[in-house]
Amino acid sequence: MRHRQALVRRPSRRLAEGLVTHLERTPVDVELARRQWQGYVDALHGEGWETVEVPEAPDCPDSVFVEDTVVMYGDLAVVTRPGADQRRPETAGTEQVLRELGYRIAHIEAPGTLDGGDVLKHDGTVWVGLNEGPGGRTDRSGIEQLSAHLTPLGADVVTVPLSRALHLKSAVTALPDGTVVGWDPVVDDPGVWARYESVPEEPGAHVVLLDAHTVLMSAAAPRTRAAYEARGLRCVSVDISELEKLEGCVTCLSVRLRQAPRGRS
Repeated sequence: MRHRQALVRRPSRRLAEGLVTHLERTPVDVELARRQWQGYVDALHGEGWETVEVPEAPDCPDSVFVEDTVVMYGDLAVVTRPGADQRRPETAGTEQVLRELGYRIAHIEAPGTLDGGDVLKHDGTVWVGLNEGPGGRTDRSGIEQLSAHLTPLGADVVTVPLSRALHLKSAVTALPDGTVVGWDPVVDDPGVWARYESVPEEPGAHVVLLDAHTVLMSAAAPRTRAAYEARGLRCVSVDISELEKLEGCVTCLSVRLRQAPRGRS
């Protein structure tokens, strides 16, 4: 993990209008959310990650959740086609920045839909959440197109049932050793993963891998943090309570670029 860049995007002034699907809407303090976003960015910097800002999208309430706009695999950027119509304008800014950085670009084309938050990657396996009920963001066509882009690169794309959470990575993520962690009430089928462990707090199921021994996670999961530290992980906690009101989590707020574009180091 020598290349350490991450795309981020400042919260929109209309953040409080962001979509909610599985939570009851509660008031969002936009100014506090902006401060919490800056704390998240500062935490990345503190761990040696350089951040690259995608231009702010003032009229796109959910645009801070930049992860949904692209799936990275090596030096290929697969620009998504979000399942919510109002989120589709968000992808243009992400694509522009990645082109300028030198990444190869592919697209999910209509009528397929795919949100980056539905894609969990680890060691060559790419799990994609499929929710075919109301509020689902990724469909079969989107998964098939993603597979067509990534399989030639050596990826094994696996479809995962999803019905209880907004995105797959709202339910599960993976620790550095490949153990998939999840909050059982929103995980449809833990048996999908050979190594699965439940966590005691919903925000504890969301981790960003910063290196082989360090994870970034929400400050709202102290018991899970203690469990991770007991297994030898170093945990960096951030308060993103206002963003969590909109079904956001630590994974949604950045796109990690772990491989440089070809010809660059």
